[in-house]
Amino acid sequence: MSQTAAQPGSPADGLTEALLPRRPLLAWLGGHLPVGPELVVTRISTGHSNEMFRLEMPGQVWLLRRPPRTANAPGAHSMAREFRVLRALRGSGVPHPEALVHCEDPEVVGAPFLVLSFVTGFAPTLPLPAPFTGDVAGQREMAGALVDALAAVARFDWRPAGLDGFGRPDGFLDRQVDRWLGQLARYRTRDLPWLDELSGWLRARQPARPVTGLLHGDYTWSNVMFAPDRPGRVAAVVDWEQSTVGDPLLDLGQLTGLWYEQGEDAGGRDPRALFCQLPGNLTRRELVERYARASGLPVDDIAFYQALALFKLACILEGGWARFRAGASDDPGHRNFERRVPALLARAATFAGLRA
Repeated sequence: MSQTAAQPGSPADGLTEALLPRRPLLAWLGGHLPVGPELVVTRISTGHSNEMFRLEMPGQVWLLRRPPRTANAPGAHSMAREFRVLRALRGSGVPHPEALVHCEDPEVVGAPFLVLSFVTGFAPTLPLPAPFTGDVAGQREMAGALVDALAAVARFDWRPAGLDGFGRPDGFLDRQVDRWLGQLARYRTRDLPWLDELSGWLRARQPARPVTGLLHGDYTWSNVMFAPDRPGRVAAVVDWEQSTVGDPLLDLGQLTGLWYEQGEDAGGRDPRALFCQLPGNLTRRELVERYARASGLPVDDIAFYQALALFKLACILEGGWARFRAGASDDPGHRNFERRVPALLARAATFAGLRA
């Protein structure tokens, strides 16, 4: 993985022990996996979501995920949801890590957690590793594979896989605006541009015939691991804690809404780090057209889904800024949300045609 890991014996070990106490962890894992006292636990990253740890025994490696120290909303980082959907995906055409064990008892390490197979691959942050560095054709392969994997999620037959009751697909779009405004109200501390205009536009422009399918809930290139060889291939779609059964076109809206083409304002993010702005990469239109061919779903209302996805993301990320402002978060990414949230809302307004 591309994140910087804290090595055993480093000053970060104190935080690793606080987030994942070794003695109770070993006691619980010993009943489920072949672990012993020689287990090496390495904190990989905090990200802006779940905490991740590498678990290593001689000849074996796993990935452990647990919720962050603080969350925007109750249930926002559900290990149970992620475990259930990953188990349902076994044997499907959706690339994913294998879910091995799930600890529901928060008393063991202070929070529920799950253990997954460790995916060999990389997230497409820049610079890309060889053989993709500077390889325009390889980068286009990666973008195509990114869309194809998303189409596989949308095609997944969720009912026979045991996902009845996993979401509430009836009226899914009807609930979206009020749901995210309600979450935002719990921590909102400032005026946000375009919020009211977007709320009204989204309610008025809701598609008359939404589709139903499995929804990842946070589908971006940063939540996809690519295999390290050519041709560009998705090794696993990761971070499924926001998944549900709803309208899968919202995933396409998020992917393409955050797809900044060359020359576009990157909305508070460093364009030098954006996979989507690599020379020769697919355009938003090409992504949407490829998805339509691969999924068989209608994409006529894609502007609605792009605006809704960015509206939702802005409401969620504002919680990170509120925590940082209150001193409850030391994540430097949360500091950047001060600018990024208004930029997301402005971009959503552009997709909606409310601004040039």
